[in-house]
Formats: sequence, C-alpha cells, structure tokens
Amino acid sequence: QVQLAESGGGLVQTGDSLTLSCAATGRAFGAHAVAWFRQAPGNEREFVAGRSWSGVITDYADFVKGRFIISRDNTKATFSLQMNNLKPEDTAIYVCAAGVDGIGRTPDRYRSWGQGTQVTVSS
Repeated sequence: QVQLAESGGGLVQTGDSLTLSCAATGRAFGAHAVAWFRQAPGNEREFVAGRSWSGVITDYADFVKGRFIISRDNTKATFSLQMNNLKPEDTAIYVCAAGVDGIGRTPDRYRSWGQGTQVTVSS
C-alpha cells in the first residue's frame, strides 16, 4: 500500500487549464493502478480518470474525454491529471487514488487515497 498526497488545485476561470499532481510514498508504486475521483458538494464521489500500473490502459469518464489527460511516472512515483478547457461543472474536490486490483470506476477498487485538493472554476 502507498500513501498519496495531491497538489495543484486552485481557482481558475472557464476555459483555463490546471494540472493536479499526486506523489506516492511507500512500496511498489509501479504495481498500482492509479485514478482520480472528484466530489462536488451534495454529490457522490465520481470517477474521473484511471491508468493501469503499466500505463498502457487508460479510462476516462465521458464528461472529461478529450479535455483531461491522466499520466504517470513510475520512476518518480507520481501521477498527474492535466485538465484543459475547464468548466464550472468541473468544480469539486479532486482526490487521487491507487490500488493493486487494476483500474476501475468504483472507489472500492482503490485502497490508497490522498487528502483531496479543491478545484474551483468560475464562469
């Protein structure tokens, strides 16, 4: 199991770009699939993007396809979420996650979670 810490949130305007980063510490980061989830006030946590341990397989929620890119660097034990063309509806707390069971869209696939970082997109 790894420990995760996000960085990079903030306040941006509609159409702006923002990159979130997640740094992992602990053992065997390279064996973990990684993902980003988000949670807006009053909403359930929802899957945003995931990438397999090898980096070959990616998965994106329909509402971010073509706008967000998830990447990882196993040599540095980091992964990131590049968010382009941000919209007000992207406003949420973004949380990074990692797990050894492969990428999936439900939170129970992941055992390690960051603390979350706020992203606010103004109109």
